[in-house]
Amino acid sequence: MAETLNGLKRSLLCGDVTEANLDQTITVMGWVQRKRNLGALIFVDLRDRSGILQVVFGEEISKEAFEKADNVKSEYCIAVTGVLARRESVNPNMKTGEFELKGQAIKILSESETPPIYIKENLDAAENIRMKYRYLDLRRPDMQDIFMVRHKCAKVIRDYLDENGFLEIETPMLTKSTPEGARDYLVPSRNYPGMFYALPQSPQLFKQLLMVSGFDRYFQIVKCFRDEDLRANRQPEFTQVDMELSFVEAEDVMTLNEGLIKRVFKEILNYDVPTPIRRMPYKEAMEKYGSDKPDLRFGMEITDISDIVRNCDFAVFRNAIENNGSVRAIKVDNAASMGRKDIDRFGEFVKTYKAKGLAWIAYKEDGVKSPISKFLGDDKIMEILNAMEAKVGDLVFIVADTNKVVLTALGALRLEVAKKLELLKDNKEFKFVWITEFPLVSYDEEAQRYVAEHHPFTMPMDEDIQYLDTDPSRVRAKAYDIVLNGEELGGGSIRIHDTKLQEKMFKVLGFTEESAWERFGFLLEAFKFGPPPHGGLAFGFDRMVMFLTNRDNIKDVIAFPKNQNAFDPMTEAPNVVDEKQLTELGINITEKN
Repeated sequence: MAETLNGLKRSLLCGDVTEANLDQTITVMGWVQRKRNLGALIFVDLRDRSGILQVVFGEEISKEAFEKADNVKSEYCIAVTGVLARRESVNPNMKTGEFELKGQAIKILSESETPPIYIKENLDAAENIRMKYRYLDLRRPDMQDIFMVRHKCAKVIRDYLDENGFLEIETPMLTKSTPEGARDYLVPSRNYPGMFYALPQSPQLFKQLLMVSGFDRYFQIVKCFRDEDLRANRQPEFTQVDMELSFVEAEDVMTLNEGLIKRVFKEILNYDVPTPIRRMPYKEAMEKYGSDKPDLRFGMEITDISDIVRNCDFAVFRNAIENNGSVRAIKVDNAASMGRKDIDRFGEFVKTYKAKGLAWIAYKEDGVKSPISKFLGDDKIMEILNAMEAKVGDLVFIVADTNKVVLTALGALRLEVAKKLELLKDNKEFKFVWITEFPLVSYDEEAQRYVAEHHPFTMPMDEDIQYLDTDPSRVRAKAYDIVLNGEELGGGSIRIHDTKLQEKMFKVLGFTEESAWERFGFLLEAFKFGPPPHGGLAFGFDRMVMFLTNRDNIKDVIAFPKNQNAFDPMTEAPNVVDEKQLTELGINITEKN
């Protein structure tokens, strides 16, 4: 039978006892990590979020408490009152290893069945079991440490932004669906049958309206929702640190956020982020790393060797160049001894990125080995190796195709090789970079129209506005992403604040004037009333916590996440609802064929 507290108060958390508490009578409360019955003595390791404290029960301490303690089992929730004493044998692996509590009284607040998972650090259990019993998974000390870091991170961010003149303002969760990009989560309205709210993918429009309102600097740590396919670093609902500033340019936003990054990493990890953080134009990132999220912790930069092989006899290279493509390569240091099996595997790998194949040159002690030597000749091979700054022992990989295919394939291959060779094993670096000057739009062949690379409200670079009417793909955006170790940590842009320019942008994206006003009329209307120049940025808060806690799966840093199918095994959401609710909403369910 569970006991009540009946006025009993906790004095300290288990992990907070210190020298100052010796010989004091204190009360601690928590869960039984384990119990050891040695006959004359019973030892209980009591756990709460702060740590573990050893409690000892004995007949000489209290016969009643000793007998009662014999009934407790793992994960029982108990309260113990006793005198804090020094342990005869210190446990250096415990925060409280110098102390123990002499248990004089015990209350069994609730019993526990045998848990389906072990409550211990570094648990090796199936993800579905961990998610089904998430409340037990979260009891584990390493999981609790994550959420303490998450809390501290949020506090540091709030303090920094407050110091820099920001106001925390909440924006609506029930808003208008403006589909452009990911799918919205829709919420039916009972009062307006057949009509729907949308859960926000971001507070984008509202934060721009707050700038029109004159709040000058806004932020919130906010939930966002996107109905899209999931990956390790994606969830249908996620948290972002959202901000918007008035009377700023891109450099102002980046500099301020460098200060935020520096503060967070210093206070959480005691890590000094060098500032200013490197700026890298999108074009450079793509040509050197094949990605707008480059991992700068290792080299293997992409090199264009088209000019060297332009007139060679190798048809694969020559045809790629003649069709306005290119031939590019990466150099892998000290990998010339790589076996054909691994090289062939990399060849199959690049084919998944639409490359037709992978050429290679191994610069070995006993000479150069390459399947393309017979087509190029020794002189041309050496010219390639010199261009790559290759030394004896290095391996060169080459792809020839359209520029898009070549860069995408080599960018992915660069990461795959680094993984295979464990180049980043035990690497503790944090390599930040700003990626700037993104394309404003790209052409979607399927939709037969231009689509925004970031969102429709991004400001074009001043010198490129002239191309909006004639060659939109040439226009660069005043956009910037902050990238860390190959992952996008956040992104933002300077926004369009002119109604006419915004209307022109909508036209470029294929909106009629009528459809643009139907979807975004409230924003266009607001822009008639003196909007300030403004811009902002949003950090992926969950991703930031992943880096701060050295986790590679976003599920670990979200208290109650969904699985890869956007399903919650614990609550079994989403689930069916009763007919009465559907009737009130005017909804009929039809089965998919």
